Amino acid sequence: MNMNKYPLIRKIYLYSLALIGLILVVIGGVRLVSLGLKTYIFTKADIYYSYPSARPVKVAGDKTATEFIEPTKEELDEFNKNQASSNRQREAAESIAFMVVGLPLYLYHWTVIKKDRKEE
Repeated sequence: MNMNKYPLIRKIYLYSLALIGLILVVIGGVRLVSLGLKTYIFTKADIYYSYPSARPVKVAGDKTATEFIEPTKEELDEFNKNQASSNRQREAAESIAFMVVGLPLYLYHWTVIKKDRKEE
């Protein structure tokens, strides 16, 4: 099919995909800036206050009795540190993925648009 036969559809297609690519790059960039702010300025922004449940322990000498031991402060701190680190890495991976997909999409379609403009 000859695309020059439908110039309006071609323009709509090219501008739409260039816009989608640009939006993905902007979203990825915003998320990376947000991640940097959370990591270095608003350090408590991604702390989720969840309390690990108590661990059951069998009582010595009694096979049916069970006691529950509450987690220590060190265990809670380690849990929160690991969760915050995991959240940051997840957010960084998603942001970079947006940019890796969006940038080539935008650049390719914008290049085609500029080439079409020169030919007109």
